[in-house]
Amino acid sequence: MTRLDTDFLEFLTTAAEARAKALLDGYRDHLTELRDLGRARSTGRALRTLTSVHVHDAAAYHHAEDLLGPMTELAEALAEEQLDNGLWFEQGGTGSPPDTAFTIADLNITYHLLDEDGHPPTAGIRATVENILRKAGPGLATGGLHTANHRWLVCAALARIHRRWPDPAYPERIDAWLAEGIDQLPGGEYSERSPTYSAVVTNPALLLLARNYGRSDLYANVRANLEAGLYLTEPDGELESVHSRRQDQTTARHLPEFWLQYREMAIHDGDGRFAAVARLLRERGAGQRMGETPLGDRLAQILDQPELGRLLPESAELPTDFEHHDDSCRLVRVRRGRSTASVFGGTDVPHTHAISSGLSSNPTFFKFRKGEAILDSLRLAPQFFSLGHFRSEGLERRGDAWRLHAELRAAFHHPLPAAHRRPDGDYALTDDGRFWSAMDFPHRPKDYCTLSTEVVLREVREAGGGAWDIDVDLTGSAAPFTVELCFRRGGTLTGEGLEPVAGETDTYHLVSGEATYTVGGDHITFGPGNGKGGKQPPVVDAGERYAWLGGSLPVDGVRVLITGRSPSSYRLILR
Repeated sequence: MTRLDTDFLEFLTTAAEARAKALLDGYRDHLTELRDLGRARSTGRALRTLTSVHVHDAAAYHHAEDLLGPMTELAEALAEEQLDNGLWFEQGGTGSPPDTAFTIADLNITYHLLDEDGHPPTAGIRATVENILRKAGPGLATGGLHTANHRWLVCAALARIHRRWPDPAYPERIDAWLAEGIDQLPGGEYSERSPTYSAVVTNPALLLLARNYGRSDLYANVRANLEAGLYLTEPDGELESVHSRRQDQTTARHLPEFWLQYREMAIHDGDGRFAAVARLLRERGAGQRMGETPLGDRLAQILDQPELGRLLPESAELPTDFEHHDDSCRLVRVRRGRSTASVFGGTDVPHTHAISSGLSSNPTFFKFRKGEAILDSLRLAPQFFSLGHFRSEGLERRGDAWRLHAELRAAFHHPLPAAHRRPDGDYALTDDGRFWSAMDFPHRPKDYCTLSTEVVLREVREAGGGAWDIDVDLTGSAAPFTVELCFRRGGTLTGEGLEPVAGETDTYHLVSGEATYTVGGDHITFGPGNGKGGKQPPVVDAGERYAWLGGSLPVDGVRVLITGRSPSSYRLILR
């Protein structure tokens, strides 16, 4: 006899009831967003959540009549706003297949729950949702998409439609996408290297295809990704994402988005580590940061997959003392109990010479935590021909330390050789690496100025853990540079050598001695200051690629700048 985790089920039921109450008061906001902006996703999710408490016999709203009106309105609005090709507006007048797939994934669950429940008063809602799903199928089977993870999302949405209303066009399209191969890197991340944004989409889609489309081999992909996540998780449930190629490379996301994935794989594999993660998230309760998915929205998935309500296997110890190197992302994670660090040398900028959506461009190369005291970002910004921050060209082991390195080059151009001169002065518009001009740069002789940077980061274990020495060595051209430390707000900054930076909020110049950032009983001491003066101004030069577009790179928080001038060496200590 299968034993159920009654505490878990009751917890999610209570959360879903609270969420349903809020939706009853505010569901018309979702209708407005749908009708005015063409965005169906929140409307479909609201319908799914109300459906979950309506069909669940342990919920206070079980078969409640006051849910029928809002559920009917939500379903009918989705049907009315669905375009002739079965899609919703989202990203253009012709509709967006991948954005539609998010809503269809929710409506597949909604229909299944309503159909299984079979309550006569919801017959009209069921019919409306069925028509939506049937109408969406051809659009998903013929439409295109934007990003890597969209492929698996569309496949999953189509797979459930096909299972209920078979159409040979659906598996043909699913198989065509799957034939491209799952885009997983050796370290467990997917090609977008997004441990939260894209994996939150990819893993559920692959799990559904494993369950409902005969692709049990895809469990291995999810397993590898969740294993990688064990080393990216901070003690408070935040996930390291500095290496991402998506939006989360500069934003904080949290582990609860993966709650049901860890639970499913723990039950499927009997994996005690995954069970431990699921139990930890339950113990932390409703007070933790849940990410994009409200806690109450999760009941629907449990009802859709009753096996998720089973008791978890016995827990195993989670890794809390390790040095983990993911070479495929050029990321090192170090944890010593409540102290963690990230070393990153894998941005795409040195190889693509571009900063763009879909590329890893975050110049943060080190992050550090000691309990509640958090250094969110350590960056290095030379003022060298406005080429911007130091971004390493690689990450490699050097003895007991990690080495980052990069070389910047900027040219002074000479007259064109005779063979490339034009009497009319009409030369090709070309890029010299910093800016464009009608100068035919490739054919000009050049004098190069170079700035080479090496950063060596060493964990100081003899200090009892939670300590690092970071050696910065700049050679070549003379140029001012700034080491920028950004601490998460909520603490107190102290140090006699700190001077406020004029015109900058919560920004200080450490000119001498050490400083300490304290949060509660935790602190990070750092330094020393490296002087000041006109030749080493407290300025962070993000580079012309940002300045020309009016872009901004500073991390939000309390910033401390330590300045110098190349060629020189500087050792930053963190204790």
